[in-house]
Amino acid sequence: MATAGDNSKTALVNELNGLLADHFALFTKTKNFHWHVTGPRFRDLHLMFDEQAIEIRENIDMIGERVRKNGAPTLTSIGSIAGATTIKDQNRTDLKAEEMIQELHDDNVKMLERIKKLKNVAEEAGDNATDGILDDLTDQTEERIWFLRSTLQ
Repeated sequence: MATAGDNSKTALVNELNGLLADHFALFTKTKNFHWHVTGPRFRDLHLMFDEQAIEIRENIDMIGERVRKNGAPTLTSIGSIAGATTIKDQNRTDLKAEEMIQELHDDNVKMLERIKKLKNVAEEAGDNATDGILDDLTDQTEERIWFLRSTLQ
């Protein structure tokens, strides 16, 4: 019979894998925009998108290891990432710079919502290590949102 602790740990692992999927998907989209941005702000946006992609990529291993430290398997394929992410694919390479910025802004807002939801789940599961990591991820995501929003103004 499953206990409340088992349920909270299952919820934690599921949300961690969702956050992992969102990081993979947002990394890919941000690199796509880094490679395909054009226009008068090319250099600034090309560099900002790359900086943000690197920051997102740096968190992928840490999140995956939190899943493993909780005794569960991580995502295993592109299909498992696609099934768990809230970030929508963007295959177009001809978006205007402002469309790219807006889309990344909106995706980072989705990521922040997931992080905040996960924070509550981590607290319920008593996972202090994940709880602490989420504080750093919140700050990083809020900064990306701020930069993207400020770039749109």
